[in-house]
Amino acid sequence: MSVEQLEQSVLKLSPEERRRFLDWLHSHEDELQGTTDTTIDLAWKQETRRRVAEIESGAVTGIPGEEVSARIRKIVGR
Repeated sequence: MSVEQLEQSVLKLSPEERRRFLDWLHSHEDELQGTTDTTIDLAWKQETRRRVAEIESGAVTGIPGEEVSARIRKIVGR
């Protein structure tokens, strides 16, 4: 299969199937590039995926960046 054929196939996937494919691709990124993850790198990738899934599912509500910055400024006194 050529890269162009793969690209066209990916575009035909449903949004959920694309998300699953991207998750798979991301989790195999180092393997596909011929390198391996360290334990810490793998743990952070898994943690990132977990947090994104929580936000996308609505289980967690994010805090706007401006609010976070204001809280930090208040704590450090700026």
